[in-house]
This record gives sequence, C-alpha cells and structure tokens, in this order.
Amino acid sequence: MAARRSNSGRTPSQTDFADRDGLPVDLRQVVKIYRTDAGEFTALAGVDLHVQPGSFLAITGKSGSGKSTLINMITGIDGPTSGEVVVNGTAVHALTEEQIAVWRGQTIGVIFQFFQLLPTLTAVENVLLPMDYAQKIAVSDRPERAMQLLDQVGMAGCAHELPAALSGGQQQSVAIARALANDPPLVTADEPTGNLDSGTADRVFRLFEDLADSGKTILMVTHDDDLARRAQGTIVLADGSIVDTVWRL
Repeated sequence: MAARRSNSGRTPSQTDFADRDGLPVDLRQVVKIYRTDAGEFTALAGVDLHVQPGSFLAITGKSGSGKSTLINMITGIDGPTSGEVVVNGTAVHALTEEQIAVWRGQTIGVIFQFFQLLPTLTAVENVLLPMDYAQKIAVSDRPERAMQLLDQVGMAGCAHELPAALSGGQQQSVAIARALANDPPLVTADEPTGNLDSGTADRVFRLFEDLADSGKTILMVTHDDDLARRAQGTIVLADGSIVDTVWRL
C-alpha cells in the first residue's frame, strides 16, 4: 500500500484510537524552551506524538528543528518546560533525576552517534555494565547474555577487544548490543549511522529492522533520507513542530 501522509502535525490516525496506556511513547503538548543570555529559544513547540508498540520510525528535519531535543525528552535526558512525556506507562516528566536514571536503565536502550563506549572496558565489559547497574538480569545469566548480544550484532569474535581496536562500525555494533543489555522495549538512536560509511550504515540499519521485527519499538534520528525511507514511518520536524508524517504500510 502506498504511504499515507498527514500534515496535521500529528502521527497518523491509526494511533488515535489506540489504548494510550499501552503506548511505548505518548507525548502530549510537549514544549521545551531553552533560556540563554541571548534570550529564549523554543526547541519544541507543543509536540504530540503517539507511537504504537513495535514501530520503527525515523525522525528527520534540518539542523535545529528539534530532533535531538525530542529524543532527549523521550529518554529523560532532558525534561519538558511544559506538557507530558509518558513512556511505557511512566510519566517521565514527573520523575526525579535519580528515578529517571533507574527507569532509563530498565526501560530504554539509548544509542549515540559517537558510540560512547567506555575506553578502558572491553566490548563484553561494556555490554555487561548496564546489567550490573540496573540489576534486572540475574548475575549468573549476565555473561552468557552479553556474549549472545555480541553474537547477535556480529561482534562475538571481538568480545575481549578494547574500543580503540575496533572500527567505527564495530564500535556502533557493540553500542547496539549494550543498548539491548536489559532487554528494553524501546530503543532510541540519535544519528547512529552519521559517522559510518554507507555499507556499515546499511548493516546497522538492518539490525534495527530485525529488532523491530522482534517487537521492539525503534526511534531513529537521521539526516539520511534514503535510510529514513526504509523505516516503517517518518516523522518530519521543523522549528520544533511535527510538520509531516509518512507511514509505509
């Protein structure tokens, strides 16, 4: 079926009738204003976003459109000036910083453009670290799970290598395994292929497709229009607002 477009500033109508308590992401009139010496800057201007479980969505827009700010609201890295951020039934905007840290470790897998692997830890130790922090996976199961995750992303053979010995694509693969350590229902990725060559970017994207097929919800910020068109849907931001959505059904 051809893609369905909506220019209403909202996600497509199929989410309008969902049980909102069961949505992995439910943003309601989210505003984010940054106050600087130069004045106020509105990064998000009343965003509504309602995402169905198992969706693989690309978030696009020009630099400064609000893409990263949107992801930071969803992950609790930053908080809204006003509005509600509800993720997997948790009102993230109402949590303390300490509560957010615990919640994030158990609920969301966060993937960064620059990998953010700890340089003094091996690949497998980087994957183990979130499990040790969240205490969600039994201690006896953690080593086997870490190796299984590295195998899933094609990195089992480099489990005991330090990040400096790995290529950019290999580091991003380890970062994906680390993001999956606590089996989160939601995975966010902010420009995860921005520092990778096209072939490696394609392999990383296919990993995301496999994750979505397994039932995880994936939100990926990208400047790559070709990759965005391969996602199930695309959310387009401009000046802090959702100005277009495309679903490929």
